[in-house]
Amino acid sequence: MTDDELTAEFEANRTHLRAVGYRMLGSVNEADDAVQEAWLRAARADTSEIENMRAWLTTVVARVSLDMLRSRKSKREEPLDVHVPEPIVSGRDGLQPEHEALLADSVGLALLVVLETLSPAERLAYVLHDMFSVPFDDIAAIVERSPAATRQLASRARRRVEAETTVPDPDLGRQREVVGAFMAASREGDFEGLVAVLDPDVVLRADMALGVSRLVRGAEAVAGQARMYRERDRFSRQALVNGAAGMVVASDEQAFAVLGFTVAGGKIVAIDILADPERLARLDLP
Repeated sequence: MTDDELTAEFEANRTHLRAVGYRMLGSVNEADDAVQEAWLRAARADTSEIENMRAWLTTVVARVSLDMLRSRKSKREEPLDVHVPEPIVSGRDGLQPEHEALLADSVGLALLVVLETLSPAERLAYVLHDMFSVPFDDIAAIVERSPAATRQLASRARRRVEAETTVPDPDLGRQREVVGAFMAASREGDFEGLVAVLDPDVVLRADMALGVSRLVRGAEAVAGQARMYRERDRFSRQALVNGAAGMVVASDEQAFAVLGFTVAGGKIVAIDILADPERLARLDLP
């Protein structure tokens, strides 16, 4: 394969490779870094005997992402209560074309939060097999385990994902109505109104500045948190967060927070908040 042929093949698969990286890392910026590193490795490698370049590149991005995940975990001195991934934010009118592939298969923010709780090897096995249909034999070579052990990794991850991820209501209009009612009640300080739109077992996960995180459970506790931030609600605007109803809180071009909502059965069952200024600055906000 000539350099021009390799470049063309890589560019043809770039969107797919970014999707792999985003599911593995929960960050578009880190996914792009992984794809760029994969390109550097591909340029140095002997690709003359590779029959399926897409599959080979997928495993390269997976290896790079696995190394990044392991490095990320080793740098954390103390585990966070929760780590909210970096969301993909779009305006109310719809997804930007470059985001559609990244969010295929309903990769919502709540799902990515659950993926953050998996071990790096479990996450890789689940993402590659369940989301991209990579054979366990190929995955086993990446995680350096037997195919049977790799199958168990994916199985454990799948059970956790299925147990902790709620399938949202498919009607985006209905999602927006519920989030709009939440915003209105929050602005008015209407505690009963907030509780009315929250599932009794709602979970609020917030990733704040300086590595501080917060996990709040229950409708009354979450409603109490929402009332505390009513002063900033006047800066809130609805948006699409990973393709679902969400909210951006911003003033004078400065973002304070991005909120992703999971709405099921006409109630809010999860709220995921990214309020870390450093990480917010890396987002491509509309």
